[in-house]
Amino acid sequence: MGKFLVTGGAGFIGSEICISLIKANHQVLAFDDLSSGNLENLREIINDPNFLFQEGDVRNYDEVLRAVSGQDYVIHEAALVSVPRSIEEPVLNNEINVQGFLNVLEAARVSNVKRVVFASSSAVYGDNPDAVKTEERLGNVISPYALSKRADEMYASLYTRIYHLETVGLRYFNVYGEKQDPSSVYSGVISIFFDRVMKNAPITIYGDGGATRDFIYVSDVAAANLQACLSPNVHPGEAYNVGTGIPTTIQQLAAAVQKVSQNRLAISFQPARPGDIRNSCAKTDKAKKHFGFQKKIDLEDGLKSIYANLSKQKA
Repeated sequence: MGKFLVTGGAGFIGSEICISLIKANHQVLAFDDLSSGNLENLREIINDPNFLFQEGDVRNYDEVLRAVSGQDYVIHEAALVSVPRSIEEPVLNNEINVQGFLNVLEAARVSNVKRVVFASSSAVYGDNPDAVKTEERLGNVISPYALSKRADEMYASLYTRIYHLETVGLRYFNVYGEKQDPSSVYSGVISIFFDRVMKNAPITIYGDGGATRDFIYVSDVAAANLQACLSPNVHPGEAYNVGTGIPTTIQQLAAAVQKVSQNRLAISFQPARPGDIRNSCAKTDKAKKHFGFQKKIDLEDGLKSIYANLSKQKA
């Protein structure tokens, strides 16, 4: 049994990680300021004797240090994750995503944590034109959010080199699942599409619909975090892609959502948004080799699960 801190633990991905850790018989402290997270996401484990919740802000070093103290592992999910909002509020983006992460790293260093696993993003590939992204080929970042995640990777690598703190970055591609809030600025395209389906409203596609994304189910992402914490074969200080390796165009996604919901909604096309990447698909060989990562849920099954859950809520 290990002791885990999950920052952003009440969020969409963080709560899934907390639940997975509790099911694996670990002790878990979730740390969240509840600005976008929701305790409802943790309802399944909120009364478990191995689970604790601490409300706090990663921008406050003292609060972070109190949470990190005594932990074996830190899984860092707390972030401002919206590309558009990072463009609107670059200073806030930096305060949360860079200074907040530096607080976590420093607290982990002084607390002798075994390993820090943190959420990076496929956004670090920026304008890299490769259809399939490999870890070593980055491009020019095209949003403050992407820059903050690249800075996090560089800070983590530095802490590994000069302080010998083990760090592992996970470059998430497009994560989706039942708990995404479609009304949130942080929400992904899948939850937004389903929200339109449930409201019988047109689906909006930004750009020509030909942009590709790599959609990975949230339970697979949670599994990757646990594997990255515990595997003896990871290379500390490095980053790993976490995706499926299967590209899906936004237009194909819209068609799949229509098929699953049996709802042929109209599609409205709008101009592409600044900061959006054209093509994004993961090469996952490195994660598979170093910590055994492999996706289990394919896109159609994931979409069916979301729609079934939404239909149940509506009934």
